Amino acid sequence: MSGDTDLGGLTPAELESRVQALRARMRPLEADLAALRAERDVLLTEARRRERLQHREGRAALKDRMRGGELPTVADLVAGSEAGSLDDFTFNLKTGGEVRLGFPGARAQALAFTDGRQVAQARDLAEAARYFAAGWDLGSPGRPGVRVHFPGTRQERLVDPAEVFARPRSD
Repeated sequence: MSGDTDLGGLTPAELESRVQALRARMRPLEADLAALRAERDVLLTEARRRERLQHREGRAALKDRMRGGELPTVADLVAGSEAGSLDDFTFNLKTGGEVRLGFPGARAQALAFTDGRQVAQARDLAEAARYFAAGWDLGSPGRPGVRVHFPGTRQERLVDPAEVFARPRSD
């Protein structure tokens, strides 16, 4: 404010005049601020566009690696592993979407195996290899497949083991 601290002595007309003068001084600043916000929004839109493009290209490259046989399916991983943690891998559907194994909300990923009568949960690859070597199948009685869920959601589904691919988390 321009040095006047006692506004009580101003007439209503003087007070209104000062308000109008202040609004007039603010108008160019508000226009500059609107221009800066518009420029910011254009830059943020470009950043989001590039992020989407990078995500789309990454997903396409991942799908190419899957089709090219560079990444094992969950069934191949279980059949060819003797030890290791399921958390050492990132799992993707054949569409490229990332999933986790087992039930949503579970602390650790798991694979369900069945011998036709009972179900067991393998929490690591060593346990999965033991069930596989004993002739157990992925899934539960009458429901073959791998239970997957999308990270951060409660959405889950049962998927054919040949449609879930594993890649080392370090990729």
